[in-house]
Amino acid sequence: MITLKNCQLRDAADPLRSLKSLFSIPEGVIYLDGNSLGVMPKTAAARAAQVVTQEWGQGLIRSWNSAGWFDLPQRLGNRIAPLIGAKDHQVVATDSTSINLFKVLSAALSIAATDNPKRRTVVSERSNFPTDLYIAEGLCQARGFQLQLLEPEEIASALHEEVAVLLLTHVNYRTGAMHDMAALTTAAHAAGALVVWDLAHSAGAVPVDLLGANADFAVGCGYKYLNGGPGAPAFLWANPRHTARTDLPFMQPLSGWWGHAAPFAFTSDYQAAPGIDRFLCGTQPIVSLSLLECGLDTFKQAKALGGMPALREKSLALTDLFITLVEQRCTGFGLGLATPREHAQRGSQVCLTRERDAKDGGTSSAFAMVQALIARGVIGDYRAGDGALHKDILRFGLTPLYIGFEDVWNAVEQLRQVLETEEWKQPQFMQQHAVT
Repeated sequence: MITLKNCQLRDAADPLRSLKSLFSIPEGVIYLDGNSLGVMPKTAAARAAQVVTQEWGQGLIRSWNSAGWFDLPQRLGNRIAPLIGAKDHQVVATDSTSINLFKVLSAALSIAATDNPKRRTVVSERSNFPTDLYIAEGLCQARGFQLQLLEPEEIASALHEEVAVLLLTHVNYRTGAMHDMAALTTAAHAAGALVVWDLAHSAGAVPVDLLGANADFAVGCGYKYLNGGPGAPAFLWANPRHTARTDLPFMQPLSGWWGHAAPFAFTSDYQAAPGIDRFLCGTQPIVSLSLLECGLDTFKQAKALGGMPALREKSLALTDLFITLVEQRCTGFGLGLATPREHAQRGSQVCLTRERDAKDGGTSSAFAMVQALIARGVIGDYRAGDGALHKDILRFGLTPLYIGFEDVWNAVEQLRQVLETEEWKQPQFMQQHAVT
């Protein structure tokens, strides 16, 4: 039987334990929602003040050069590249995940239409993150493609000669299930299709090897595991074999001036910048990019302690512990497990399921349980059941940069108390907010 003392001893022996000191976490809070919004690096507030009061306030427009504003997307892209298995000058930090997905999926459709016009189908997972499906649906309608939504086990067999693009999120936001990137990319290429990967729930949490998998395009989020702050710029990667093409200067439709080969030449015609820079569009959000850099700085320190392999090892240990403790200490309360037990199929989160009881008057008991936990200082989140998974979900992200083994013990202990006392049935925990 696992004890609190066991967890404390594991923390004492953890080579990554010092990383928690890099972050500002409120006293009394166990933060298990880094898969939705990462915590603030301690350097972020001072960096924001520096950008606003000095670089903007004093440097003014000169700071595009003197403070290095102009090349922030590329500099930060180079910082992100090793976290996702890419090289320098292959990644840019820019825009939002949705906008970047629009760009790269448009590029993939342009390539498919040029190379084999008979391919008119985009395949995706039915439980993919909704914004990915919305962007894909809109592009397919505009470009005359068909969007086909499948269950995970149906994808490999559905890759046929009419498929143009396979669009997948590497780690499912709802369950934490992780696809085999290399195997599915190989299968798609064997069928003649391109692959677009969304790394929003992967980058900074699990090792990713885009070049090793020979992927085509990828996008990802800056405000989850990368700890870049609310609404932080996202990132975009394209395989160099695609950015090197000269026959598709408008392969991405947002041909704004920042993606021009010479933006300050102010010519009247568009000439795409070489390489990944052509996926830039408009003027960059400098304050947000600067805060994202603070989040990426923490990975520089993590690298000295073993980098992504060490973070992955701890992530799996934390999620294993969470699952084991829930099954030992929270039995008999109707909780199930949506997250795969197999390490190769799991991201860095644990998702518990709960049937919605008609006696609850339409309010999800899973939602109320999460609210009760938040009131106790254990912050996770809730996702309603959908698609093949009809049960509601209590979702907990275990970020190895700042979560420890004692944190896991205490979180599960709080969950046990909420369940045993039925505290979650109190009226205040049944009131839903705009953001769940």
